[in-house]
Amino acid sequence: MRNTILLVAALSLVACQQHKETADLLVTNANIYTVNDNFDTAESFAVKDGLIVAIDSEESLEATYDFAQIYDAGGKSIFPGLIDAHAHLYNLGVGMQQVDLVGTTGAEDVIQKVSSFQAEKQMSFIQGRGWDQNDWDVKEFPTKEMLDAVFPDTPVALRRIDGHALWVNSKALEMSGITADTKMPGGEVVLKDGEPSGILVDAPMSLVGAIIPPLSRELQTEALLEAADRCMELGLTTVNDAGLSREVIELIDSLQQSNLLKLRVYAMVSNYPDNLDHFLSKGKIKTPRLNVRSVKVYGDGALGSRGAAMRSPYSDQDGHYGAMITDQETLTALAKRIAYAGYQMNTHAIGDSANIAVMRAYTEALKGKEDARWKIEHAQIVTPADFDYFSLNIIPSVQPTHATSDMYWAEDRVGSERIKGAYAFKTLLNKAGIVALGTDFPVERVNPMHTFYAAVARKDLQQYPEGGFRMEEALSREETIKGMTIWAAYSNFEETEKGSIEVGKMADFVVLDGDLMQMAEDQIPNTKVLATFIGGEAVYKGL
Repeated sequence: MRNTILLVAALSLVACQQHKETADLLVTNANIYTVNDNFDTAESFAVKDGLIVAIDSEESLEATYDFAQIYDAGGKSIFPGLIDAHAHLYNLGVGMQQVDLVGTTGAEDVIQKVSSFQAEKQMSFIQGRGWDQNDWDVKEFPTKEMLDAVFPDTPVALRRIDGHALWVNSKALEMSGITADTKMPGGEVVLKDGEPSGILVDAPMSLVGAIIPPLSRELQTEALLEAADRCMELGLTTVNDAGLSREVIELIDSLQQSNLLKLRVYAMVSNYPDNLDHFLSKGKIKTPRLNVRSVKVYGDGALGSRGAAMRSPYSDQDGHYGAMITDQETLTALAKRIAYAGYQMNTHAIGDSANIAVMRAYTEALKGKEDARWKIEHAQIVTPADFDYFSLNIIPSVQPTHATSDMYWAEDRVGSERIKGAYAFKTLLNKAGIVALGTDFPVERVNPMHTFYAAVARKDLQQYPEGGFRMEEALSREETIKGMTIWAAYSNFEETEKGSIEVGKMADFVVLDGDLMQMAEDQIPNTKVLATFIGGEAVYKGL
């Protein structure tokens, strides 16, 4: 009888073991912030076929599943995969093939870096990006003569850090046909002594762009893959690229389908006729890694180059209002076309005049439409009375590091009254209910830890200013991580598949060496990514 009981017990144990399900990955021994509705924490979860299938204790999960792999987080913090709601992935990659001018201290420093680059690369057309005259001792635009002295015969085009001004030499002006008589709506050929100074703001930049030799498909591929690697090593699992051509979108899709590009991309279609004719007629495109359902439009220029469209003149330049790149009538017609196609419209608006123009176009085009989730990208300077528009299901997509990059000179540009409606992230959140957070890289650095720090502390990386910049507009840590995960996913119509660690969602997550929700504020920017997972696959592991 005793032998029979032992046999039955053994058979029962075998039967239990045989009925355990298989799973690909157990993530355990972690401090997991799920970012679900209750902002719950957890210690372990299971992954199968790229999705999270269970969240429970390690003991319970191991009793239910046989795991192909186990990832022991060593007690470290895990967050949902980070989403950059506004960036330029392709431009980042392209910029990695050009002269990096970020952090240069003056025109002479720029020219030295360009000279060193050219000595090594011997380019037929020199390109670079990242200079910012506001960081120089002499806070004035440089001139073509400075470049001509070193590069009289080779065309040079150097983009300002915000991408809204171009510093070129005489050879580039000559090749592109730009003269003192060149006039284009939505921009300016800056003159000096009646001749082009070498600075182009917004629209005329396209004339130089037209003569730049196109990148080969091989170099385009290299640019995308290098940029994606940089993003994934910093914890990003989805990037919203704010403006892409059909050619680059199709290349991204091809690289993702062949499993070379692991990063997920929310691709905004650039507002050019050929792009719109193709995508708006084709309809939305959705794969597990690519989402194409939106159009990126430029309302105005940037504040740093005084291209942002303002209702009243700039406080530091009499009679200058900036400029609309897309006028009110065109904005409204475009908005109606995009709404009719069922696409989302995402419009760059910096100045208070541009913001109200975009909001008026949106409200006109969206009459009778529900859940459109149209975005205003940047929403940087808003007249206080206009904040109420964001209560109409218009989503502010903002970049916290813009506030800490611009805070040294922003009030000089707009004055003490208008600054009250600038970089107003908390006000925007209160009105809209959510904010989608990004960086605008390569305008700013890629690192999302800097985004988190700027949103919460409102300081630069040197902890300036003491007490923070306009702290009434700071976000809480919970609001900030939501803006970088679930709210960003919502703004992309992807909240049911990503943005939190919940059963049924993609197993996109990041492992950090510190706890963003608890650590000392000044340690946030130093937080390192230990591992990044996309669909349960480790796409980056640190040392």
